[in-house]
Amino acid sequence: QVQFVESGGGLVQPGGSLRLSCAASGSIYGIYTMGWYRQAPGKQRELVASITTGGITSYADSVKGRFTISGGNAKNTVYLQMNSLKVEDTAVYYCNLRNTLLSDYWGQGTQVTVSS
Repeated sequence: QVQFVESGGGLVQPGGSLRLSCAASGSIYGIYTMGWYRQAPGKQRELVASITTGGITSYADSVKGRFTISGGNAKNTVYLQMNSLKVEDTAVYYCNLRNTLLSDYWGQGTQVTVSS
């Protein structure tokens, strides 16, 4: 089993910033990527950003230039710095760990609400 501790969600005004943190522990073998997905009401879960253990990053087009992912290292932690937040960024954000067998593990999710 893999356990996650997520933090950093909350309510912020448009243009503001938040930083999400995620620490994974437990039976972790051969991490391939760690990352963040989000799911807004009535929409499918989508990839926000991911990072390999080698530091290669990938971002959704909608967040490029505003969000920065870091971590994904031997400490099994990943961070998401979110700047210039928009109303459409409102969603539940889920930490993801994918191992080298391409099995996915998910955190419990943290709510991010962008509203004036």
